Amino acid sequence: MSNKVFDLMKDLEHEQIVFCHDPKSNLKAIIAIHNTTLGPALGGTRMWNYASDDEAVVDAARLSRGMTYKAAISGLNLGGGKAVIIGSPDMKSEALWRRYGKFVNSLGGKYITAEDVNTSAADMEFIHLETKHVTGIPEYMGGSGDPSPFTAYGVFVGMKACAFKHWGNDNLAGKKVMVQGVGHVGQYLVGHLQDAGAKVYITDINQDRIKETTSKYNAEYVDPKEMLNIDFDIYAPCALGATVNDESIAALKCPIIAGAANNQLAVEAVHGRQLIEKGIIYAPDFLINAGGLINVAAEAGGNYNREKVTHDVEKIYNRILDIFKLSEKDGITAQEAAMKIAQQRIDDIANVKARL
Repeated sequence: MSNKVFDLMKDLEHEQIVFCHDPKSNLKAIIAIHNTTLGPALGGTRMWNYASDDEAVVDAARLSRGMTYKAAISGLNLGGGKAVIIGSPDMKSEALWRRYGKFVNSLGGKYITAEDVNTSAADMEFIHLETKHVTGIPEYMGGSGDPSPFTAYGVFVGMKACAFKHWGNDNLAGKKVMVQGVGHVGQYLVGHLQDAGAKVYITDINQDRIKETTSKYNAEYVDPKEMLNIDFDIYAPCALGATVNDESIAALKCPIIAGAANNQLAVEAVHGRQLIEKGIIYAPDFLINAGGLINVAAEAGGNYNREKVTHDVEKIYNRILDIFKLSEKDGITAQEAAMKIAQQRIDDIANVKARL
């Protein structure tokens, strides 16, 4: 496995991957630090019952790389990191989180954690007992709480930018939107879409989430197997990644893909180009879903102001339009355009630091 890890680190240009193990608390965690040129690596910790340790390593590596570019394109002085804990949420305990907090603390601030899939502000509270290098802690502790509302708001703002690009205005009233995945972010997004007058369809594999969402909002449930058979205007993937692939692209009839999921393109170069060929506008995931990072970055900076965070998240709208302009100018995909802008900022700052 070691050779595979180093090959992966070389391919994705990682600085460090840390393996954390504590049998007494059942902790098996992987912390991936991709790039710290712009600052300490900030990224959430997700808990997932991976099929294999190798799958967990790859997920942490890909997600941390995405965080590097998310921070760079958002203008944040942060690097990219991500952590995964192998196991199901029913394994959670104070001991597990505090032991994990000690591992985070051992990195001396090179990695700052936050919540992600299957983790919460309450979990961050336990981590905070062992390290100061954690954000998204509860508001009653002086933190910013759940970053999901800001992630969802950023996706909503980015979706409006895509609508402006396609239809010439950003009014979503009457537009049919398919939200795939109604966890915290997906539910908040449904709320924004309902307020905007959109016709919302939802799909998920979690029946409790479906019931909760349909009871709170005027959203129509669609079986996941039937999702691609529905005619809609905007597809919003808000669950796990790689849902934009050969099969889905062939079936999709919508003109826009704009969602919160990370790593939406199964193969970036291949599927980004296929979307162009099919005339589908794609909002690069690491830009449109940056709202949550913008929020926890403000908390980590020690001068948290919710109104300013909202203003900064709204900048996603114009950034997405800039990405589309560069994409057309250079004849590259939106994903490639976003990566180009982010990488240029990283290279420029690396050059500045090299001259100090």
